[in-house]
Amino acid sequence: METRKQIFRDENILLHHNTRDICVHELVSFWADHAPASLAISTGSLSLSYGDLEVRANRLAHYLKSLGVGPDTVVGLYMDRSVDQIVGALAIVKAGGAYLPIDPAYPIQRISFMLVDSQASVLVSEEHLLEKLSSGTWRNVCVNGIDRGMIDQQPADAPASGAALDNLAYVIYTSGSTGVPKGVAVTHSSLLNLVYWHHESFAITAEDRATYLAGLGFDATVWELWPYLTAGASLHLPDDSVRTVPEPLRDWLVAQEITVSFAPTPLAERLIAIPWPSNTALRTLLTGADTLHRLPSEQLPFKLINNYGPTECTVVATSGPVGVLEKNSGLPTIGSPIRNTQIHILDDDLKPVPVGEPGQMFISGASLARGYLNRPDLTAERFLPNPFDATPGSRMYRTGDIGRVLANGEIVFMGRIDDQVKIRGFRIEPDEIATVLNEDPSVEQSFVVARAVAGGEKSLVAYIVTAVGAEASLSELKLALGNRLPEYMVPPTFVQLDSLPLLASGKVDRAALPAPTEENTLRDDEFVAPRTPIEERVAEIVGPLLGLERVSVDDNFFMLGGHSLLGTQLIARIRDTFGVNPSLRNIFEAPTIADLADLVEGLLLDQLDAMSEEDAANALDSQNNNMLEGV
Repeated sequence: METRKQIFRDENILLHHNTRDICVHELVSFWADHAPASLAISTGSLSLSYGDLEVRANRLAHYLKSLGVGPDTVVGLYMDRSVDQIVGALAIVKAGGAYLPIDPAYPIQRISFMLVDSQASVLVSEEHLLEKLSSGTWRNVCVNGIDRGMIDQQPADAPASGAALDNLAYVIYTSGSTGVPKGVAVTHSSLLNLVYWHHESFAITAEDRATYLAGLGFDATVWELWPYLTAGASLHLPDDSVRTVPEPLRDWLVAQEITVSFAPTPLAERLIAIPWPSNTALRTLLTGADTLHRLPSEQLPFKLINNYGPTECTVVATSGPVGVLEKNSGLPTIGSPIRNTQIHILDDDLKPVPVGEPGQMFISGASLARGYLNRPDLTAERFLPNPFDATPGSRMYRTGDIGRVLANGEIVFMGRIDDQVKIRGFRIEPDEIATVLNEDPSVEQSFVVARAVAGGEKSLVAYIVTAVGAEASLSELKLALGNRLPEYMVPPTFVQLDSLPLLASGKVDRAALPAPTEENTLRDDEFVAPRTPIEERVAEIVGPLLGLERVSVDDNFFMLGGHSLLGTQLIARIRDTFGVNPSLRNIFEAPTIADLADLVEGLLLDQLDAMSEEDAANALDSQNNNMLEGV
């Protein structure tokens, strides 16, 4: 059988020049036909060849088509990160539909909204997730339950999808300034532009080993998935316990011989700050989704590539290598436009500004999405006729971002013209949060901003004015938000004011909003000091991690501003301190300081029970020494 390298070389012209009019799933099928035994996906414990991937996706695709899925049909994909989740995405496009990735961490109310708003006809999911979701107008397909038998009976060959380049490939929901999330609808044509640019820019071949680790509701997963499966490369899925923790993730990347990987900006900044072994196979680390503040060292054994692109422009609109610290100063640029994409820096009259001058960034070209799903008014507002292209129907997208172009063609990102912010790489409209807050009967007015907290990271702060005669409850407000918004949109800090400071224009005076203090920050309970040595050590871990001087034993890690990324850091620090290794799920189930202390104590007891008497005695002595060192 031909090697993957031979196939790629022999078929390079076919893949990159003669197949511009076919869709991504057909390029995946090419590799299933020519290299069926080659590795496609690996989770460490489970691997899938291209031949097996093709058959599993084909059977599910036939089943979806029997349920009416076809071109421009939206199909929800509500699954954990897994081989099955990738099979589901491939099967949906093979059936001709557009997949809507849904992060299982989203609140049920938001998931239901996305399914209803997108008019999804089918939802592909798993038993343990469907149990949480109420029935709707969509048809549930349970891949590991009731539908499994019917799926397995379907034909193994690929169905005729019926999808063309102008049909939808996927839909991604983003935060909305009006308080309503909006679905960005992306066609196969735009997706292929991303795929071909990626192949050529980063010399992707069938020998590459790439990662799949971005948040499942984040459009970076689109970028992690299709450029590699269409090139015959293999995708590798890390455990959640290492996915967002720099040192364990580095070790996993090295051990798995990963050659190309993506990491959201906050994680990438930490990855390039730690030492790397010289034998790493990684040659390219891609990053994006937020402003990059750190330059890599000359000793880093791989290139760092900074990328920029709104969801409305198929993940990436500009890209460029980041210079090393020893030879550069200042913030990195966001590179230059990718193939078939143009960036226009315009003034308020939509006229180009001189080189070096700031203006709003507009994007045109092949990367543009079709628009917002079922929102023609909003689509017309943000996707404007392109005055710089005489092609009929040519459009440009109003980003709301400010930038300036340098003489070398690279672009400097300079912020936003509106209130939109990015937290941990997620695009957030604060007005969406305020809209939900203002519906609470205890809130008269609210205003949400992003402020710098510990370590310079940004965090959401909600300013509220309590309704007359009402008493605000921190836990109830956060619960109400958490029922409708993703975890990353729930502010960890609430500041209670008598009134919002206003400018003469009537707008909120942002500069006059006070910083959170012990006196103005809303808290539910009185401070309760740690009562045991373990509680004291856990509090000493959590406080600095969240930038807090002190934490009460009843304080909830996630209510104080903790999130999944910080949760993995918390696990690492607990492991270093106590010698036990809780899971991220454990942290979610035991979020208070008292609960975490009980969790640690239980894990320690389990550990001692499994030891001999001598080993247990030595472990206790070691643990007591660690505790004394921390007190």
